Amino acid sequence: MDLKSGQVIRSEDIYRAYWLYWRLLGLESSFILNRLLDILITVFVTVWYPIHLILGLFMERTLVDVCKGLPITAACFFASFKFICFRLKLSEIKTIEVLFKELDQRAVSHEECQFFNQNTRREANFIWKSFIVAYGLSNVSAISTVLFGGGHKLLYPAWFPYDVQKSELRFWLSVTYQIAGVSLQILQNLANDSYPPMTFCVVAGHVRLLAMRLSRIGQDEKESQASIGKQLVESIEDHRKLMKIVELLRSTMNMSQLGQFISSGVNISITLVNILFFAENNFAVTYYGVYFVSMVLELFPCCYYGTLISVEMNRLTYAIYSSNWLGMDRGYCRTLLIFMQLTLAEVQIKAGGMIGIGMNAFFATVRLAYSFFTLAMSLR
Repeated sequence: MDLKSGQVIRSEDIYRAYWLYWRLLGLESSFILNRLLDILITVFVTVWYPIHLILGLFMERTLVDVCKGLPITAACFFASFKFICFRLKLSEIKTIEVLFKELDQRAVSHEECQFFNQNTRREANFIWKSFIVAYGLSNVSAISTVLFGGGHKLLYPAWFPYDVQKSELRFWLSVTYQIAGVSLQILQNLANDSYPPMTFCVVAGHVRLLAMRLSRIGQDEKESQASIGKQLVESIEDHRKLMKIVELLRSTMNMSQLGQFISSGVNISITLVNILFFAENNFAVTYYGVYFVSMVLELFPCCYYGTLISVEMNRLTYAIYSSNWLGMDRGYCRTLLIFMQLTLAEVQIKAGGMIGIGMNAFFATVRLAYSFFTLAMSLR
């Protein structure tokens, strides 16, 4: 079962782009300039940017203008909220990565490495690349509505402590701030939203690798009972590490994913209303369309891979039973039975301690968004 092709598993390679996001935002670096950048982004983007949008929303006088400004206001508010939540949990995120490295070293067969590299790693890389494309297109389409949509309007309705329209300089400085701010908020959102589905995907992949190792235990007739017993103990330790990762993920994503569900439900419904009734030109329709896809993309991968973790965990019991335990001594069989009982427990990560992160939650959010949409239709 030893590797002959030189293939290895390196989960940390999947997170290179993720840690790059944090460095670009002035974190995870000891340079003084990065600390200064972190302070500036925290004050003028993380804190002030959603505040100036909220104040601008309260100044709107018509329902049309409120509906136009609400999606981006909610998105920026929850982007800052999620970013703060993840920032406070960076130590736990690093602990999870250390546990992944330890589990990587347990993949000693060509079959395991092939599965992880061709499935788990490829899917995880596709996730963060998809977020870059979706969020990038959303940003470009928003900027296009200002540059080519006609009129003398800000990127988003907002409050400034001066008259924006008094001079061209003030107007373009305000627009520049909004473009730079929303670009940095998108960068924060890339860190916020790519991590949960990407990590869930890696966890599900490692659970599948553990199932492969469990089903192979005792299949080689040349192995001694001592060697087989050692493999079982090592597999139990792998399961313990996976459950430790799950516990850390529950702590890390408790509040951030709750905000994600609320934000997605509100944004999906209001964006649909804007597309159908309030889009003034083709650029606006394109922007809201891309924005709608981005909102769905934020939620679906996380829920899909959250369900996949539960499915893969449920398969461990059968994998244990599939091992060759016949003819083993009573102590080994007793340990095997206890391990099987442990794997029968349902494994689910919940947002806010209430909402299970899975496909059921995704469909519930879509139904909630449709309820908001029908409410908006009746108000119209």
